[in-house]
Amino acid sequence: MTVVLPADAAAIARAAAILREGGLVAFPTETVYGLGADATEAWAVARIYDAKDRPSFNPLIAHVADLDAARREAALPEPALRLVEAFWPGALTIVAPAAPSGSVCDLARAGLPSVAVRIPAHPVAQALLAAVGRPIAAPSANRSGHVSPVTAAHVAEDLSGRVDMILDGGRTPAGLESTIVSFCEDSPALLRPGAVAREAIEKILGEKLAAPERAEILGPGMTPSHYAPAARLRLEAHELEEGEAALDFGGRLAARAQAGVFVLDLSPSGDLVEAAANLFAYLREFDARRIANVAVAHVPERGLGEAINDRLRRASAPRLD
Repeated sequence: MTVVLPADAAAIARAAAILREGGLVAFPTETVYGLGADATEAWAVARIYDAKDRPSFNPLIAHVADLDAARREAALPEPALRLVEAFWPGALTIVAPAAPSGSVCDLARAGLPSVAVRIPAHPVAQALLAAVGRPIAAPSANRSGHVSPVTAAHVAEDLSGRVDMILDGGRTPAGLESTIVSFCEDSPALLRPGAVAREAIEKILGEKLAAPERAEILGPGMTPSHYAPAARLRLEAHELEEGEAALDFGGRLAARAQAGVFVLDLSPSGDLVEAAANLFAYLREFDARRIANVAVAHVPERGLGEAINDRLRRASAPRLD
């Protein structure tokens, strides 16, 4: 059941508790309503993709309370800091290399070495971030492919029964998503036009915004080979071949594994939300163990299974380098 409450102090405190416990809360920003989860917890982030019926694990914006919090998450170069001074708090998202001190989980970053951060200007969003005390991952609070919501009623039309709470802060003033600028290449690149105009950004930077040099900065879905571990993945495996470890689902391969074979099960119970939460961490674990070959069990092509399989296909694609 989804609770819809006016965004007063008591409701914000209740929403913060829900987020800290791994729940989902829709809340207003100055752009559109966001669907928030604890950005540091893969389980919570997986629930965002499930609630939205999101077809792929696109990187999510991590909303943070202040510049110190942003710098803990992202390595912000000097030009980015000029934009910060001009436009934060506000409707500008900056993509930069993830900082070593960062806490935003792999799933929220879609396995990328970069992170997207923003300090929202809306007082409800600011109060919620202060109360939670950690980054909040928040794409627009609508079903995937639907129009972004600018009122709590819009959110309820799409997500009632799928989220724990909707904070009603009235109509959002901008009604347009944030502008996204990347600092992951030699020149700043515009990834998404939005509520802050290109011309205003270019005036501060003193240079034109480039198109992204590498499509993968935009996130998943742009290159045939991405999210690739060092290990070679053999998909839709029903048996284990000699020398293979296993990325299992629902115990399908574990029953056939010989003693000593390394097995990681995305979800022993066959829960696709759990599997999504574990995916990137498990791929990294194979690399950490220097495993060369991995058999991957069948994952159903439904719900989050579509996105999981998309990532696995990209991870198993021939290397392009």
